[in-house]
Amino acid sequence: MVRKRIEAAKLTRLEARTRMIRGAGRLVFIAFGVALGFVVLATAVPQKRELDKLETRLIQAQEREKLATAQRQQRSIELRALREDPAYLEIHARDRLDYYREGERILRFRRDR
Repeated sequence: MVRKRIEAAKLTRLEARTRMIRGAGRLVFIAFGVALGFVVLATAVPQKRELDKLETRLIQAQEREKLATAQRQQRSIELRALREDPAYLEIHARDRLDYYREGERILRFRRDR
């Protein structure tokens, strides 16, 4: 009987130690997982900032491209009009050379550039 009590006491202590070791193992696993999550997060933040900068630069480049395309189309239309439309050519030349017909009244507006 005494021997069974000693064995039971040893068994109880062994079970308690096992539970404690399992709990410590779980705690270490959770701590490792949290640390790994922080490492992943810490490496992702600078990349996100760089991505935001690149997206901003892309938007600015697209806006410049749209402006350049619009200017190119305007120049193309003006060139076609100069080549094909004699009335537009006359108006453009008279404007550049400051010519006017007798009795004609010219109104000029300044453009702010």
